[in-house]
Amino acid sequence: MLSNPQKSPSFLLDRIDTTGGSGGCGNNLLPPTTATPIPDSVARYHIHPVGPNQCCSAVIQQINAPVSDVWSVVRRFDNPQAYKHFVKSCHVIGGNGDVGTLREIHVISGLPAGRSTERLEILDDEKHVLSFSVVDGDHRLANYRSVTTLHPTPAGNGTVVVESYVVDVPPGNTKEEACVFVDTIVKCNLQSLAQISENKLR
Repeated sequence: MLSNPQKSPSFLLDRIDTTGGSGGCGNNLLPPTTATPIPDSVARYHIHPVGPNQCCSAVIQQINAPVSDVWSVVRRFDNPQAYKHFVKSCHVIGGNGDVGTLREIHVISGLPAGRSTERLEILDDEKHVLSFSVVDGDHRLANYRSVTTLHPTPAGNGTVVVESYVVDVPPGNTKEEACVFVDTIVKCNLQSLAQISENKLR
């Protein structure tokens, strides 16, 4: 359940404006703790329209591996379990990997969910952008949409991953509780992605 998420100091994340006061989210990425600037060409993908009962946030992860190596893992819409350890299995149930492809994932036991059906919204191999939305499932993350972008670090030898999302706030939870819960999962996924990508170079 989301009602009592752990607010661990290890998950102090880079947040985008979650107030939704102007009906949007992500118009201004807050100064990242990574001290890595986010180019405008990347930030624009993380501007989400936000409803009155939704929350929106973003996680930024720096990875010591080339964009091409990281992207080869991220772009596999059919294989999220390669770095998302909460995913037990994934099956493509419609499409051939292009935009519009549907996947059904099953999550590990112990989470407040079992199954999620997700649609690929963006897959841009040139700009390194992937987006998906949740269209069905037995979980509390209704109307979830995620955007993940990759761009080189200023030195050019590493990768900055930005993953933002918007989601309905589940009944009985605050926006802060919902964001902390999802942020924690996204952060774990991106830390796993970093470890896998960096291990490839060893």
